[in-house]
Amino acid sequence: MKRLLVLAALAAACAQPPKKDYAKLVSSNPRAILVVPVVNKSVDVDAADYFLSTLSVPLAERGYYVFPVNLVKRMLEDEGMADASLVHGTDPARLCALFGADAVLFVTIEQWTAKYMLITTQVTVEFNYVLKDGRTGEELWRDHEAGVYASDSAGGGLAGAIAAAIVAKAAPNYMPMARQANARAMAYPGPGFPAGPYRPEHRKDLPAAAEAPAAAKPAQAPAAPQAPAAPK
Repeated sequence: MKRLLVLAALAAACAQPPKKDYAKLVSSNPRAILVVPVVNKSVDVDAADYFLSTLSVPLAERGYYVFPVNLVKRMLEDEGMADASLVHGTDPARLCALFGADAVLFVTIEQWTAKYMLITTQVTVEFNYVLKDGRTGEELWRDHEAGVYASDSAGGGLAGAIAAAIVAKAAPNYMPMARQANARAMAYPGPGFPAGPYRPEHRKDLPAAAEAPAAAKPAQAPAAPQAPAAPK
């Protein structure tokens, strides 16, 4: 079975990348980004864990150090923050202080659904991203991504199309869509991040208006976070 991008890819291909003000992000100059558990507003209980697993790679590819998301989740649970909504309501400075991070990325799943439509299954995903400074809590960057896909049979006429739609409804594959949404959100030039300190084009790919006068911080990976000591 193959999946076709029905609306999102066409819209993305035709629309111009939204212009963003990168002044605050450039001034903050984050090197280490903390990705916290995802708030899930969809009805799929597994959506948050699936989506969380797709976030580290595109951020690291943009040149930023990303704390291991599973370790972060476990340590937050040890700190009494097992609920993602509680984490999102916590002061970013407190979260970053726990790990030695420079900024924290919050992501909310607005939609993660599959709708059966007789001979096709329409799958919809929608996400909100917000990056906040780990010292001041100020918002540095924001983006919104959405996509609508449809299942398609590889052959077999009407019967094949119906069978493919039923299978897709029973077990929709959201992961490729989540990865594509992340890639679009973090692509640059476009809505995403300028190159981080672990890429050779760091501060060379910025629009002139976003150039910061201060010299960039040296790119040093933070020490790995230590797990809390076991109670005696």
